[in-house]
Amino acid sequence: MFVLMNYCKHSGTAYMHGLKHASGEFVVIMDADLSHHPKYLPSFIRKQKETGADIVTGTRYVSNGGVHGWNLMRKLTSRGANVLAQTLLQPGASDLTGSFRLYKRSVLEDVISSCVSKGYVFQMEMIVRATRKGYHIEEVPITFVDRVFGISKLGGSEIVGYLKGLVYLLLTT
Repeated sequence: MFVLMNYCKHSGTAYMHGLKHASGEFVVIMDADLSHHPKYLPSFIRKQKETGADIVTGTRYVSNGGVHGWNLMRKLTSRGANVLAQTLLQPGASDLTGSFRLYKRSVLEDVISSCVSKGYVFQMEMIVRATRKGYHIEEVPITFVDRVFGISKLGGSEIVGYLKGLVYLLLTT
């Protein structure tokens, strides 16, 4: 297994770079600022072994999942973005904007090769395209902890980009 710590604003760029150095059958993607706690990795691995999933994704939006350190506006924005995408795209996963995931390496390579989005939309596109390709996705509840240092990338331009990406995926998948 290879763990890729995402520290790049454009997730797809970081994933492609990391894949060049990855070895093994599975790749874990998580944020480098440790907003995704490594303590969840055994649950991801267990879920993959139990179900044979192609992708195991951490979700904030099921029982025992959650967010710590966000204000109400940030929580509403994230939840609203996920509900809107659920309604329009029927992606088969509850947390489309999260990036804590375990992939079969071959699945990650396949799905990433068909993605065009950048930023927050990239995470959503990965799950939507995986679903459309028939890959098996499972979820594990996680608690996302907001970063202690640095600032969030979420701003007006990211929200506009998300909405454009949502329309693009609606029309192309």
